Amino acid sequence: MAQISAALVKELREMTDAGMMECKKALVENDGNIEASVDWLRKKGLSKAAKKSDRIASEGSVSIEISDDFKSAIISEINCETDFVSQNENFQEFASKTNTQIAKSGVETTEELIKTDINGTTFEEFMQTQIAKIGENIIVRRFAKVSIDGEGAINGYVHTNGKVGVLVAAKCSDSATSKAVCEVLKDISMHAAAMKPPYLDESSIPEDVIENEKNIAIELLKKEGKPEAMFDKILPGKIKKYYEDNTLINQKFVKDDKKSIKQVVDEAAKSAGGSAEIVEYIRYELGEGIEKKACNFADEVAAQLK
Repeated sequence: MAQISAALVKELREMTDAGMMECKKALVENDGNIEASVDWLRKKGLSKAAKKSDRIASEGSVSIEISDDFKSAIISEINCETDFVSQNENFQEFASKTNTQIAKSGVETTEELIKTDINGTTFEEFMQTQIAKIGENIIVRRFAKVSIDGEGAINGYVHTNGKVGVLVAAKCSDSATSKAVCEVLKDISMHAAAMKPPYLDESSIPEDVIENEKNIAIELLKKEGKPEAMFDKILPGKIKKYYEDNTLINQKFVKDDKKSIKQVVDEAAKSAGGSAEIVEYIRYELGEGIEKKACNFADEVAAQLK
C-alpha cells in the first residue's frame, strides 16, 4: 500500500474541494493514485447527489453577468433547498461559474448547458459533485441572454439578497448616447426590481390579457350603473391606466414620479445629443411558480447539521 502523505491529501482536496477525511479515504482506496481518487470522489459525489435529487429546490439566488462593454449580459436563477445554503460561499461560487459557462459555451437552454464540457467533464457531472459537496439539491432553473448589435447598452441590478434580478437593454443612435443611457438603465433596473412591471410595453401584452382587462372594466362599469352607450368612451382610459401600471416604459419613475420611464430614457439620450429606445426587459424573482416548503431559520440550520 502506498504511503498516504498529508501533502497528497492536501493536493487532492484542493483539486476536488472534498472533505479531508473523504480525500484520505479515496487515496487509501486507490493506493495513492490521485487521478483514480478524483474519479472515486466524483462517483461518490454522484451517489450522494442522487439521494437529494427529489428534494424541492425553491431557494437560491438570481444573478447577472454583464460584459465589460455593456453589449451582452446573462441573467440566471439557480436554486437550492434552503436560504441558509444560498448564502454559502461554495453555492455562490457555483452560481458564478455557471454564468461564466453559459456565456462562453453559447448555449440557449439548460438541456444544452448540462451537456457542455467544463474542466474535462460534463457540466451535469460537475453540478452533481457540487450537490454532494454543498449537501443540497441544486438546479439551474432558467437563464436568459441579452445582446445588442450596434449602438446601445445593457445594464442591470440584483437586489442585495439575490432574490430579484433585472436586465434592461436599449438601442441608441450613437456611442455617446449609449454611454449616457447605460448609467440610467441601472436606475431603471432598480425601479423594475421594486415595481414589478410584468411587461416592457403595450406590444408585449398578450391580446387575451387585454380582452380580460376590458371584460373586467365592463363588469365594473355595469356595477357602477354606467350606461352601455358610454362604455366605448370610458374603456380607452381604463386600458391606458392598465398600461401605465403594468408596462415598464409607461410606469412612473420611482425617483421622479412626474416622469415615465420612457421620458427618463428620452431625456438621458437627448442630453447626449441622440435618441434611445428600451428594447428588452427581463425580471427574475427567485422561486416564481415553485411550491415552497415552510421552514424557519432554526430548521434550516438543523438541516445542515444532519
